[in-house]
Amino acid sequence: MIAIASDHGGYKLKTAITVYLEEQGLEYRDFGCFDTESCDYPDFAILAAKAVQSGECERGILVCTTGIGISIVANRLPGVRCGLCTDTFMAEMTRSHNDANMLAMGEIRGGTPLPLDEALQIVQTFLETPFSTEECHRRRVAKLA
Repeated sequence: MIAIASDHGGYKLKTAITVYLEEQGLEYRDFGCFDTESCDYPDFAILAAKAVQSGECERGILVCTTGIGISIVANRLPGVRCGLCTDTFMAEMTRSHNDANMLAMGEIRGGTPLPLDEALQIVQTFLETPFSTEECHRRRVAKLA
């Protein structure tokens, strides 16, 4: 199960990601927001992050305008490792080296909208990349606890 949440600034991309998850046959739980009316990202990010922290959801995806604020919220919880990724290389590395269990994304990258095909490639990479078996990465992630 994948937890997903956004604020109003990430609502459009979150909605597209949920369509992608459905097309892939992946189960998800949407923690909001549910429209483009202005709202506060911490209110929704914390719900999704708590679901990952508790084990209710294996992974999570968070979206706001830049991905910055929403990732800060998630990383406040012990056991949550949320990587802010703007490309597929970052998504691969945050999974393989950091065992990130949450992905944060911005609907805007570099001042312009993140192309949907690139955003979905980031999601796919995050979901498909396993954590490395190398001892150095396991040791480093253990130190995060």
